[in-house]
Order: sequence, then structure tokens, then C-alpha cells
Amino acid sequence: MSTLKGSCRLGLDQARERSVLADGRLRMQLSEDLGQCHSELFQLEQGLSLGRLHYHPLRPLIEETCGPHDGHVMVVTIGLQGKSGFTGKDGNHLAFEAGHTTITAFKATPGERRYQANQTASQLRLVIDEQTLRKYVGEDRAAQVLGTGHLHRLDFRPSSQAAQAHAAALVRYLQPGLLNPANRLDLHIHTLSLLAEQFNLLAPQDSISSALSSSDVERIERARNLLCEHLHQPLTVEYLATAVGMNEHKLKEGFRHLFDSTPARMLLDMRMRKAMTLLESGQQVAQAAWQVGYKYPNNFTVAFTRYFGRAPKSIFGKKR
Repeated sequence: MSTLKGSCRLGLDQARERSVLADGRLRMQLSEDLGQCHSELFQLEQGLSLGRLHYHPLRPLIEETCGPHDGHVMVVTIGLQGKSGFTGKDGNHLAFEAGHTTITAFKATPGERRYQANQTASQLRLVIDEQTLRKYVGEDRAAQVLGTGHLHRLDFRPSSQAAQAHAAALVRYLQPGLLNPANRLDLHIHTLSLLAEQFNLLAPQDSISSALSSSDVERIERARNLLCEHLHQPLTVEYLATAVGMNEHKLKEGFRHLFDSTPARMLLDMRMRKAMTLLESGQQVAQAAWQVGYKYPNNFTVAFTRYFGRAPKSIFGKKR
């Protein structure tokens, strides 16, 4: 570690304290002499991870990096507080700022991260590798975005309301004690919804690019968010369309093009997956039914059995 004109430079060869927390997240902590500076990474599935960065250095900090992610990745960074910057060895510069979304694609890229003294930089990161991105969006659209592997800034723009809402939910679930199996479904839903919003703005499908504007896509994403956030309520297409300011036909067409589903089918999928998680965590059938919008347990039992091919009583209290 060296000091240059009041700044602190942390080289690649200098140790960072690494630890694996009880909930499985990987934590990297800098020396307390530098201030409160740490980052965490949690793997949701193979090739898809969530990261949280929180740096508050006591002096201007320059941290050398070679890119912490293996292979070719796309990274969506939501700025939560403050700002920081990255300058690659090739001269490319990236900015990360509160209230803004930065999207990049790269392979391991050497460079320097820069943080201001006595200023907090807090960011949420979604990291998806090439293979997983291809699985979700197809080879052509993934290749369109990922490029050749050189550092590529795909976008830097103010975060949408939907992105901020998903980020707030994910930050909440990443708090100590909340990163548990009972919350994994919600964690996945918010992560994939955030990814879908950003990717559809970057590389809209040809079939919808002329029919749906970016504001239309955001409205449709907000409608899906409402489904996710209000599983216990009776939601209709009419209500969703009114809530997001879109006519019913266009909303249904948007769901079909963006998600290959309908609002009713997506609501059923979300409810059944949530119910499965609740039952596996030990909740009784009536409790699970009420939390996913079924007033009468018998109706829930019929819907659950039709969906999964087995009765909810066969799941209650069991762990996978």
C-alpha cells in the first residue's frame, strides 16, 4: 500500500481479508486503517450473482483491480449512494453514481477503481455470465450485448422507478439474517425482473421493438412488479392497466412478447411458487393459501394440486 499526493493506492498484490459468511456470501474487507470498505457477493445460481459494495475511505482511495469475475460477464450496477469511478488500462472510463444505472460487459479487465475521501459509495450489482445470459435471452441477443470481451459500457442512465424498487427489495433481502431459503424465490423474482428490464431496453426483441417504446416496457415491468408485490390481493388486468397507465390490450400483448405469458398465468406461477416456499418452511395450508390470495383453503388446494400434481398437505413442513 502506498501514498501518492494524499491518496492511498492499494495494489493487486496487497492482501484483502476474505471470508465466507454463514449464509454463503463471500465478503472482501479492506484494512480498517483505510476506513469502512467492504464488498459482498452472493451466488443465486450458477452464473448469476448479486453483489453489494460499501466503501467509505478515510483518504482518497485508488484500488487496483483485474476484474473479480471469471469469463465474459454482463454487470448491472445500481448506484445507491455517492459515486465512484473506474479507469481501465485501455483508457476506458466508467462512472457509478447514486440514482443511476451503469451496465457493462467485459472479460477480466485490469484498471483502477477510485473513491473519494470521507464519502460513502454504495452500489448493488447484478452479475450474469455468458452461458447464463444465453440461457435466458437466447444466443443472438446475448451476443448482441456482450460484444467481443473488451470493456464495453452499454449504458449509463438515471435508474427507472422499477429498477429502484427492485434494488431496494434486494438490498433488504441482503441484510444479515434475511438471506435464507424462505426468501430465495422473492430474491430470484426481483433479480430476474431487474435483469429483464435492463436487457429489454438494451436489446429489445425484433417482434416488439417497433410496437413497444421504452416507456411501454417500463409500464409492463411495473405491472409485473405489482403482481409480485401483491400476491395476496385479487388483481385483474383492468386494475393493472389502470395502475400503470396502459390499455388492457397492449398490456396483454406486452406480457406475451416480453415474458411469453399472460398476467393471469404469471400471477398463478408466482402464487404457486410462493406457496411452495411457504409450505416447505413449515406454514400450514390455510396460512399459505391466505398469503397468496386464496380466501378459501379448498380453492387453494385444488389450484395447487392442479399446478404441481400433488396436494399441498404432501409438502407441508418438508424440506427439499
